[in-house]
Amino acid sequence: MEVTGHGPVPQDHLQGVQSSHLGLAQLGHRLDELSTELLLHEVMNRALVGVRRRGGRRDAPPAEPTVRRLPPPLRRRDFRRFFVGQSVSLLGDQVSLLAIPLTAVLVLHAGAGQLGLLTAAGVLPSLLFSLYAGAVVDRSGRRRQVMLLADVLRGVAVLTLPVAYVLGALTLTQLYVVAFLVGTLDVGFYVAYNALIAAMVPREELVSASSLVNGGRALAGVVGLSIGGTLVAALTAPGALLLNGVSFLASGLQLSRIRPPEPVVDAADQGLAKGARWIASSPLVRAMLASTATVNLFTFVINAIVVLYASRTLHLGPALIGLAFGAGALGGVLGAATCPRLIRRIGLGPALLTGSVLFPVPLLLFPLAQGHAAFALLVTGEFLSSIGVIWLDSTVGAIYGQQIPDALRSRVSGAYRTVNYGVRPVGALLGGTLGATIGLRDTLWIGAAGASCSALWLLRPAVLGLREPTLET
Repeated sequence: MEVTGHGPVPQDHLQGVQSSHLGLAQLGHRLDELSTELLLHEVMNRALVGVRRRGGRRDAPPAEPTVRRLPPPLRRRDFRRFFVGQSVSLLGDQVSLLAIPLTAVLVLHAGAGQLGLLTAAGVLPSLLFSLYAGAVVDRSGRRRQVMLLADVLRGVAVLTLPVAYVLGALTLTQLYVVAFLVGTLDVGFYVAYNALIAAMVPREELVSASSLVNGGRALAGVVGLSIGGTLVAALTAPGALLLNGVSFLASGLQLSRIRPPEPVVDAADQGLAKGARWIASSPLVRAMLASTATVNLFTFVINAIVVLYASRTLHLGPALIGLAFGAGALGGVLGAATCPRLIRRIGLGPALLTGSVLFPVPLLLFPLAQGHAAFALLVTGEFLSSIGVIWLDSTVGAIYGQQIPDALRSRVSGAYRTVNYGVRPVGALLGGTLGATIGLRDTLWIGAAGASCSALWLLRPAVLGLREPTLET
């Protein structure tokens, strides 16, 4: 699954934050009315127009006649505003993927074990709080408000890092605390995430909407990872985190401008474990959970040490590391452009299996990287893996949106996330421990080989026979 589960502006004074907020408001209006159509249409339209399915949802707002040239989900004002905010937020997230570990390595001189702890701190809340958070969000019926509050608080938490650096007070303990706080707020945000998307678009547009969101993440990866190393070199690693803080505030601003329909809360249907029981009753979703949890466990073995490996073993500088992963992220753009066609051609289940293979297998190129070929192998592995992860995330998102009943979405998401993200701190701690004992390269071999076995869970009729998804009740 996406590495933004780790899993990780402008001014450090209130006056600067307020002036930035006004600038973001003006930017949001411009993006909503002009930039979305002009900038995103050319990249996404060919790939996503024509993804149509039978069915539909009466609670999704009608498309606006003035934006007919956009992909179907972007014709809906609420989804368009949400998509713009998420694209900006994801850009900041991609910068932080480099800036946070490089802050630990270059500023605070962290080793492999400490990087494992830092990664674990960011994803441990998913194991601790997801099940409860899903029940709370379903019980309140206020998904948008929960996500808005999470965005604002995440922005404030991240902003404390560059402030502490300027004051000469930044420590590894603060990094751990901020990672844990942001991870906790991530739980509240993402248990409501898929349910909010399903409320904004009709059922036949879920594949298109999922591909758009994941395509936006891929584009953010191209830009964010490419400039992330440069920003670290120019502003220092803590300084680059300013962009991440701003991006959370921008996402919150866009969420404040949408009004999607919220579900009717059933006071008699609020069992905490009902989401887990629903997953246990679905052979399809059970297989998906086993596969994605396996790939998350082993890819987080890799994620915990890959920046350290690139910096200390391959001797790549921050700018070159950012360029390697940013260039590889172009594969994500290709993945978003081809995913709807892949689903139409081979079916949703086989497309899920294909993504589950193509995501982890190219990671075997990482431990092979050495000498003059190191940079090229990193780029190639990341490029192919990025195609696979977008195919995987898009198909999972489409199945997720189509299969789960509206009244259970956040509880199922919380239960799914408890396992799927709960294995991430285990993987991160395992990666840090193995990296410090058997070496970074051997640890990468273990992570890549284990992740490559994740598709075996999907070799069953419930997955391979899925062509057009239907709602399970």
